[in-house]
Order: sequence, then structure tokens, then C-alpha cells
Amino acid sequence: MPRRRARPRLRRSLALAATLLLCCGVTPTLVERAAAEKPGPKIVVAWLDDAQLAELRAAAPKARVVPVDNAAQAMAEIADADALLGLVNPELLRAGAQLDWVQVYSAGVDRYQFPELTERDIVLTNAKVIQGPNVADQAMALLLALTRGIHRAVELKAQRDWRGAREQLKQAKPGPIELDGKTALVVGLGGIGSAIAARAHGFGMKIIAVDPTVDKPRAGYIEAIVPPSELRSMLPRTDVLFLAVPLTPETEGMIGAEEFAALKPGAYLVNIARGKVVDTDAMVAALRGGSLAGAGLDVTEPEPLPPDHPLWTLENVVLTPHMGGTSDVVWERRMELLRENVRRYVAGEPLRNVVDKQRGY
Repeated sequence: MPRRRARPRLRRSLALAATLLLCCGVTPTLVERAAAEKPGPKIVVAWLDDAQLAELRAAAPKARVVPVDNAAQAMAEIADADALLGLVNPELLRAGAQLDWVQVYSAGVDRYQFPELTERDIVLTNAKVIQGPNVADQAMALLLALTRGIHRAVELKAQRDWRGAREQLKQAKPGPIELDGKTALVVGLGGIGSAIAARAHGFGMKIIAVDPTVDKPRAGYIEAIVPPSELRSMLPRTDVLFLAVPLTPETEGMIGAEEFAALKPGAYLVNIARGKVVDTDAMVAALRGGSLAGAGLDVTEPEPLPPDHPLWTLENVVLTPHMGGTSDVVWERRMELLRENVRRYVAGEPLRNVVDKQRGY
């Protein structure tokens, strides 16, 4: 973490005060005590309850933790704030001239790529890794719904006809498949992609990953990590294509008509990254043509998906409304991160999950 920016005016004032106190006979010990008791950094924190706020204050007693619930409250507190957690927009950053740290609650930071943040000397941290388990569960749920015909069974439930439903499900195309022995291509081997790879391996799948950092440490069950330039060459052997990349200029539209044409016939696509990573029109064409057996989508482009969009009507599509980030325990992991980063910030230590603002992750 870069050193917190010096505040010359404050330092000059403290030095002058110390000099005056010494001239008046106040001992150095008292001067040091007064300096030690000066207010700590002001941290504006959004959407935390009383218990969570108490956790942050206990982690860094010297910090002034100021809770807010909306943008108007944040704007009223931001002028002299040093750090901002959770609620981030250009207006707040313009008003927060002292800010040197921003923590977002999501793993993806594509919606925060505005110049008020990217062009300033502000450290940005995200919630990568902590959302790995729940988003990976979502990815596998989408895949299993497709490969076992669960989505069709749910639709047939309303008929209350067990035998009729069974016959319809047996005749549906594509029919149920097993994952054991199939090849999964995981695009993006960060916290979420790694968790997906672990779960897919648990189902007996062969794992190949695509990531810019090909020499990163990897689990033994990952057969190989290849660079994005080799993505297309991996597609003909891919049974399930998992997308777990951040949205950046390099990943936007990375799966288009040419990639769908190269993909193994009958493969499945699972996207828990961002809708813009995929060319939606090309995906719809592949789904309608049958070369793509099915798509499990927690994200879409556009998002929200309009009522008249063809994705709603395709039987080989399972949609969830961008809910992979939710779970019963994700806030416990998020609070662990917030506590540690607040503690580190006040102590002047390097923060966890620092984002490269130019690369977007």
C-alpha cells in the first residue's frame, strides 16, 4: 500500500503546537501523548449494521468509522474522509479530496472504471476470492440444471403428472449427460475460477484453464494453464466452457461467433462473469442451431434482460438474475476482509486485494 499522503498543513500545525507547549513548560511526554491522541483516519462505511460497525471499530480503535446508508449521507461526510467503503460513485470521489483508499464489496470492478478513481492516487481494493465459493456453487448449479434436465422438470411440476413428466424428460433433446470424464475449460483462474475448477474436478471432470498468468500456482488436478491467445485452440476439446474473467477491454466480446464455431459440438456454456464477455447474438444463434447444447447464465447483456429478449424463450437456457454473489455466509467472509483491511490501513500496512486499476483486476 502506498504511504498515506502527508498533510503538510496538519503537520505544520502540530509542530507549531508542540513548540508552543514546550515553550510553556509542557514536557515532551505530554506532547507525545497529545500527538498520540489526535483523531485517526476517517473511514466512511456503507450499509453495515451496528454489530458489523463494532467489529471494524474493534479492529482499528484509532479510526473514526462513520456509517452511511445512502449516497446523500455519504456526501455529507466525504469532504474530510480518508477512506470510503462500499458506496462508490464519481460524485463522491470528486467531493472526497482527501480519499486515498476505496474498498468495494464486489469482486468485479468494471463499473468503477471512471476517471475520478482510475486517474487519482487512490488505492482500490475489491472482494475477490471471498466470493469464490458461492459463485462457483452457482456455476455448478447452472450446469447441473442443464445437464440433468432439472430446468425442464421444474417447468413440468405444475402439471402434477409424474409419468407424463418422466416421458417428456426422457424424450427431451439434448438428454441428460454425465460430467465424469468430460473436459471443462475454465477461463479466468482467479478466486472464482479456482473454486469452479475444484468443484468441477470433484465431479470427475478434466480441467484446463485459460489465464494471462500461466505460471501461477495451481492445483495438481488442473492439467494446464494456457494464455488467452490459445483459447480458441482449446475449444474443440471442451465439453463445458466456464467464464470467470473480469470485464476488461481485453475480455469484452471474447466469446463470439468464431469461438462458438470452434467449440466442440454439443458443449455447454456457463457464464458467471459479465454478460459483455459473450456476444449475445452469436450465443443465441449457436443455441438455436444446436451447436451449443445449452447455456447457464447468471449474467447477461443487456442486464437486466428485457422481457422480449429471445433468451427467455429458449428451452436450452437456464437464467438466474445475477445472484451468484449471495449466500448465507458471504458476509462473514466479507467482514473478515473489511476488518483486516481497516486494521492494515490504520497501521500503514499493505492492503489485501489491491486492484490494478489499469488492467481492471
